Amino acid sequence: MTADVAVLGAGMHPWGKWGRSFVEYGVAAARSALADAGVDWRQVGSIVGADTVRGGYPGYVAGATFAKALGWQGARVTSVYAACASGAQAVQSARAQILAGLADVVLVVGADAAPKGFFRPAGGGRPDDPDWLRFRVLGATNPTYFGLYARRRMAVHGDTLEDFAQVKVKNAAMGALNPNARYRKQVSAREVAAAPVVADPLRLLDICATSDGGAALVLSSMEFARRHGVDRPVRIRAVSTVTPRYPNTVLDLPDIATDAAPAGASATETFRVSIARAAYEEAGIGPEDLSVAEVYDLSTALELQWYEDLALCGTGEGAKLLRDGATALGGHIPVNVSGGLASFGEAVPAQAIAQVCEITWQLRGEAGDRQVSGASVGITANQGLFGHGSAVIAVR
Repeated sequence: MTADVAVLGAGMHPWGKWGRSFVEYGVAAARSALADAGVDWRQVGSIVGADTVRGGYPGYVAGATFAKALGWQGARVTSVYAACASGAQAVQSARAQILAGLADVVLVVGADAAPKGFFRPAGGGRPDDPDWLRFRVLGATNPTYFGLYARRRMAVHGDTLEDFAQVKVKNAAMGALNPNARYRKQVSAREVAAAPVVADPLRLLDICATSDGGAALVLSSMEFARRHGVDRPVRIRAVSTVTPRYPNTVLDLPDIATDAAPAGASATETFRVSIARAAYEEAGIGPEDLSVAEVYDLSTALELQWYEDLALCGTGEGAKLLRDGATALGGHIPVNVSGGLASFGEAVPAQAIAQVCEITWQLRGEAGDRQVSGASVGITANQGLFGHGSAVIAVR
């Protein structure tokens, strides 16, 4: 068990395709989070930036980039990159600095200006990069992987196209209520079914887009929060950033082959299950204690998989949980009441931070029409390429 850190502020720049620099989005989110916290930028002892890899030089100076844009004031600086888990890594770094006594207040920022269409590998040859190999050798773009995973769920668990469509219907209804979402329109199952097939069996509306956007958090020690007049803040209780274990029995991004080199026994759990388990163990809670969850719905089928990986239901029961209404607003464990990536799209360094923003607003009771009644414990979950786990548990 580790000590809690307080979430004093949360802020976002709305998601969309704005055609501007990622720095602008990150600064807007940072200023919003600082205002929410009632903290002046000059009070911040450290800034942690989740890196953007397609802008600047080549984005690996995100922490210092945001510090410069906000105005040099001598704060410590950290820059992290872990693909879609970058935001969770940034939160982890900030929390570690606070608990180590290196800073009382830390600003966490992530932002992106994503390319049009689906992500593709950067140029050049990198045969030691499994993600580059996935694209170049197998031709397995992200939608291809999403489609393969959906087919696996259909074959193993009996999920249907209608189940996948209902995930989109649920999340679009929530996104329509979220002023930060890119897509703010409800959709019907019929509209999902009529959308063009991108990677069989998934249609365009089953897959998330690429987006621009930014998100930021102001974290502090509990003592600073008390001195600041915040007696009952939202608290970060656990951050899970675990790596996978060999040998893998179910292939997952970015792997293209199992590795029997360690000659060990088969792993008893999948990578995503281990991410959730580590978070639960650190926080000293279980899935039965959760009020709300934000999960990484790169595709509709993957959201169903997260239900099982978070132990919200048994293996193969994700679709039933959805059909029973348990994961909708008003159900016993609402999932992606922000609208999820289905409504936001991917702004890679920002999305794990954005998940914590949503949980923060939910636990404060500030989520408006999408508020989960009585929310007191929330979890975020995603995974980053190259084996980066990402889950955060917050409580109030």
